Amino acid sequence: MPQTRLSVQTRGQGLYEFTDEACRFVRANTDDDGLLTVFVRHTSCSLLIQENADPDVKRDLSEYFARLVPRTDDPAMDYLVHRLEGPDDMPAHIKTALTQVSLSIPVSDGRPVLGTWQGIYLFEHRDRPHRREIVLHLSS
Repeated sequence: MPQTRLSVQTRGQGLYEFTDEACRFVRANTDDDGLLTVFVRHTSCSLLIQENADPDVKRDLSEYFARLVPRTDDPAMDYLVHRLEGPDDMPAHIKTALTQVSLSIPVSDGRPVLGTWQGIYLFEHRDRPHRREIVLHLSS
C-alpha cells in the first residue's frame, strides 16, 4: 500500500491548498479504484475539502473561525487555562477539534473523486509559521 509524507509550510493562520500534490501521488501509484486517506500529524491545524475557485471562501472561513473561537487574550476566553504557547494555542486546538485531522477520498480510475470546485486544504490555526506534515495513504 503506497504511502508518502508531504510537508506544507504555513505563513500563519489560513487555508493552504495541496490538491495537486495529492493528485500526483495518486496518479503515480494507481490507475485503478481505491481510497486515499489524508492525515495531518498535528493538533493545532486541520484538514478540509473546500471550494478552491473563489478566494473569498478561504477568507470568510478564516474570519468565521476567528469569531467563533477568539484568541485567549479576548475577554470572552478568560475561562481557558491552557496558555503555555501563546494566546493562539488553545483556540487552535479547539478549532482542530471542531474540524478534522483525517480525510477519506474515493479514487476512481487513478484519480481522486473530487467535485469540480473542491480542493484539499491544510487549515492552519496558529499565528506563526509552521512546517506541517501530512501523510497520504492509498489503499485498494
